[in-house]
Amino acid sequence: MSAPESLRLADGRLAALAWGEASAPTWLALHGWLDNAASFSRLAPLLVERLGIRIVALDFAGHGHSAPLPGEADVAIWDYCHDVLDAQDALGLECSTLLGHSMGAGVACLLAAAFPERVAALPLIDGLGVLTTEADDTPTQLRKGLRAHRRAISGAPRYPDEKSAVAARVAGGVTPIDAATAGPLVRRNLATEADGRVRLRTDPRLLRASPVRFTPAQATAMLAAIRCPVLCVEGEAGILGDRPRACQARAAVHDLRRRVLPGGHHLHLEPARVAAVADALVAGQA
Repeated sequence: MSAPESLRLADGRLAALAWGEASAPTWLALHGWLDNAASFSRLAPLLVERLGIRIVALDFAGHGHSAPLPGEADVAIWDYCHDVLDAQDALGLECSTLLGHSMGAGVACLLAAAFPERVAALPLIDGLGVLTTEADDTPTQLRKGLRAHRRAISGAPRYPDEKSAVAARVAGGVTPIDAATAGPLVRRNLATEADGRVRLRTDPRLLRASPVRFTPAQATAMLAAIRCPVLCVEGEAGILGDRPRACQARAAVHDLRRRVLPGGHHLHLEPARVAAVADALVAGQA
């Protein structure tokens, strides 16, 4: 398949990569925290070929090639719902399937709950719902967020070359990832400086602690409000498994199917695992 098409959406605010014919039914693909549209660079061509669809993978605001949100305000997960709605409007999509990974799965769930008329289905990869804070811990969470906001923002990390940037991602990732898997993500997130070094494009505000999170009860209510079909494809070494919160999240969804496959949190980008993820997602459309 040919290289993806680069798109600018929402008056140029959002960048995206697109695979497939513009006339085909379109899925929007939503990446995880600190990732970008290249998260779907190995999976999207397989789905396009087998399902006859178009996939448009967004760079959320402040990620990849998309502009950061204006101003100095902290970025909340629900802000990304506007990215999805703006992308749908720009592409003329009244309703679309949302393919979400990790944080992108959380955004997809929020949007499906709040705007059910705009979401046809939720194929999700190693993610379901949003991070939460117990109600009693709200003051502590707010303290963390306020303190983070008041600290000076550090400059974007710089590296001698792409290989060094990939190594840093492998060494410092929140979830385990190897160089082959991280490569596409890091490559799309780099800008070359005048001296030949590279720096990360990521909005540094994304590293701040959130001042406010949904409580578990609020997050469960959002999941319970979803009315479209949900397919959750999880990695055996991913972030969900049989953790109590993951079990509660799955139980809250009315129409959920679950597939657990070998692989880690980024199993859809792991070269040896992506084909099995595509098989699961294609089977889920039957």
